[in-house]
Amino acid sequence: MTCFCFGPKRNRDSSAAQTIAVVEEISNIPNVRLYSYEELRKATENFRSENKLGQGGFGSVYKGRLGNGTLAAIKVLSMDSSQGTREFLAEINVISVINHDNLVKLRGCCVEGQHRILVYPYLENSSLDKMLFGGRGHRNIQFNWQTRRKICIGIAQGLAFLHEEVQPHVIHRDIKASNILLDKDLNPKIADFGLARLLPAHLTHVSTRVAGTVGYLAPEFAIRGQATRRTDIYSFGVLLLEIVCGRYNINRRLPAEEPYLLEMVWEHHEKGQLLELVDISLREDFVTEQACRYLKIGLLCTQDMPKLRPSMATVVKMLTGEIDISDQTISRPGMLSEFMLRKDVLGKKGESTAENSSSSGHMDTSYATITFDSIFDRSN
Repeated sequence: MTCFCFGPKRNRDSSAAQTIAVVEEISNIPNVRLYSYEELRKATENFRSENKLGQGGFGSVYKGRLGNGTLAAIKVLSMDSSQGTREFLAEINVISVINHDNLVKLRGCCVEGQHRILVYPYLENSSLDKMLFGGRGHRNIQFNWQTRRKICIGIAQGLAFLHEEVQPHVIHRDIKASNILLDKDLNPKIADFGLARLLPAHLTHVSTRVAGTVGYLAPEFAIRGQATRRTDIYSFGVLLLEIVCGRYNINRRLPAEEPYLLEMVWEHHEKGQLLELVDISLREDFVTEQACRYLKIGLLCTQDMPKLRPSMATVVKMLTGEIDISDQTISRPGMLSEFMLRKDVLGKKGESTAENSSSSGHMDTSYATITFDSIFDRSN
């Protein structure tokens, strides 16, 4: 295929050399197919707006039908995206070598000129974000307690696999509802590994630029930029509270004293009133003991001191009831106010900046990846 390039020769040569280097690196990665841009253009009907499933900080996601007839979610990275070659290769390297029922599987990618595209399986039920907080095509799906419990356990099992079974271990760094995809049976799959980092056995943490989503960021990571498995555990704890309570962790449309879910859960825990926070849409059709236990596990995962947070393998056993937590002491959670974040983290030179990203009150840093938050069949 002929490729026409414009601009200064030096820039063309640099771009071409970088593309060749990326292709060579990807060619050495097993189980990753290289698609041509033309193949993916045809699959998405020239990236028709009707096929767009979602859009985020790093680009757009389209529904496409590949040459063999299978449906795919095609993630097209924006040319001016903050996700550069390093993040693109990181996502490919991490996902290509892992295989777990609760982790999304990469089918392939495209690297041609300035085009950077990732190809994933198409999942019928979009993201947990859409399922939990509403969205077209999902309101008629029964999101009952048993389904929520299955999703919580599945996410925990996927994270435990990343943290403790994969070598070197993997820190995801962006666990949140919109990065959890749901298949036709509502089984959860952790997605979006653009911010993931490998954790060699001899290291306790990885120092990185702060990246992720406000509300899910562990305070120690947001302030010091030290990512550990405990920072993922904190994010999971926040997500667990969202699933049980059926609301975003930050919602500025609520009264001034109620915008932060983690703070509310802690206050209700101290008063012995956790049941009051369980999602009212469940209409009391849930197991009281399990719901209270899950809220307590969320608090255990978000404790201020990272070393007090349980490992994900332990969390799985807590969620399934294999470990009794009735006598566990829970210390105050680490809570990072937006004022602290702006002053201590986002105000630093060279760090990411926060911006409003939704009416719900979510704030994503400029390094938050596209989240596949609308991968669903519009024909439903």
